[in-house]
Parts: sequence; C-alpha cells; structure tokens
Amino acid sequence: MEELSLKRVYLETETLGSIYDIDGELICKTMELPWRNNNRNVSCIPEGTYKVILQPPKESRPYPYFRVLDVPNRSGILLHRITYVEDLRGCIGVGSRFHDFNGDGVPDMAQSSVKLTWMTENLPEEFLLTISEKR
Repeated sequence: MEELSLKRVYLETETLGSIYDIDGELICKTMELPWRNNNRNVSCIPEGTYKVILQPPKESRPYPYFRVLDVPNRSGILLHRITYVEDLRGCIGVGSRFHDFNGDGVPDMAQSSVKLTWMTENLPEEFLLTISEKR
C-alpha cells in the first residue's frame, strides 16, 4: 500500500502542514485545528500512521473526498476542501498554498477544491498517511 507523509508545524491558531509522496514530492498543503489534546471538534488528530480511503460524493458532500480511519477516540475525520481554519471541526483541510484572504494574520487555504479534485483523481483509493511534526 502506498505511504504518504504529513509533516506538521504547530501554531497557536492552527496546525499547518504538507503531504509528501514516498519520493519527497509535495502533494498538497494542509490546514488543521491546533493541538488540543485530541479533543473532538477542537483539535487536530494525534501523530501516527492511518489508513485513508477515497469516499464517493454524497448529498451532504457532493464531491469525492478522503476518510481517515481508526483515529483514536475520534470518528468522521476527513481530508476535504477548506478555506478558513475556523470552518474545521477536527478534519484535515487540503489545498495548494496558504494565503491570508481575510487579512486577520492567520493563514487560509488557497485552491482547495482544485487540489482535492487532483488528489481524488491521482492518488490511490487507499493509502497510508504517516503524520509527524516537521523537524
């Protein structure tokens, strides 16, 4: 099974990261909530290795996305499109780059829909994602 890595930088306002393939090539940028002890709806998920699967569109989410499986004490963790960190509830937002759209000094996510579409069309339907702090 293909393994990707998510390297994170923890900030007070959010957690920013990048997902890389096995060769170290950048796949996307990521945005998550700050670390708050893995508490539901207010924290990013713990570091570790997780299986990720492609999910088809559904009525409430009319585009393909990815689901992160077996996160300790959590459920419904997705890789999905996002613009602002305050819109996240514990999931991982993906995009092409960071940009402060609303001028509040907190990075936002640019080209999220474009990047998620590319990912759903080019990544395998199942892969492993290893999450760790960027060193």
